[in-house]
Amino acid sequence: MLIGELAAQTATTTRALRYYEEQGLLESDRTGAGYRTYKPGAVSRIRNVRELLASGFTVEDVKSFVRYLDTDLPEVFEYSPSCADGYIVGAQRVAELDERIAALTRLRDTLVHRMPWLAARGDTADSEPPVPGELPSPSAGAGALPAPADF
Repeated sequence: MLIGELAAQTATTTRALRYYEEQGLLESDRTGAGYRTYKPGAVSRIRNVRELLASGFTVEDVKSFVRYLDTDLPEVFEYSPSCADGYIVGAQRVAELDERIAALTRLRDTLVHRMPWLAARGDTADSEPPVPGELPSPSAGAGALPAPADF
C-alpha cells in the first residue's frame, strides 16, 4: 500500500509516517519510481505507535517497544520479568509526568496566590471558567489589586 493509503487507514498524516520511518518505527519498500510502499501489517504497527504515544510515551520511548509493535497491545500490561526494560521506560515516563504535574501545580498555586479570585472558579475539570466581569473582586483594602475587569 502507498503512503497516502496507510495514512488514511490509520488516521494519521503522511508527514507523521515519514517521521516514524525516520525514527525506525516503520519500514517501507520503494517502487521503481521511488514511492514508499508498506506491508499490510503497517496498519496495526502505526495504530500501536499512536496508542503508545497517546498513553504518554514519547517517540524515543516507543522505540523500546519496537519488537512488540506488530502484535495486539493489551489494554493492561501484565507484569513479566522478561519485559523489565519496558517497565523501566514506563516508570521513567510516569516519574517525568509526576514532575511536570508538580511543577504545573506549583505554577497554578503561585498564580492563585497572586490572583486569589481565580480560586473561586472551582477546581473541577468540568466547571466553566468565569467571565472576567463576573469574577469576585479581591477584598478591598491596602495593597488590594484592581478587579480583573479593571485591567
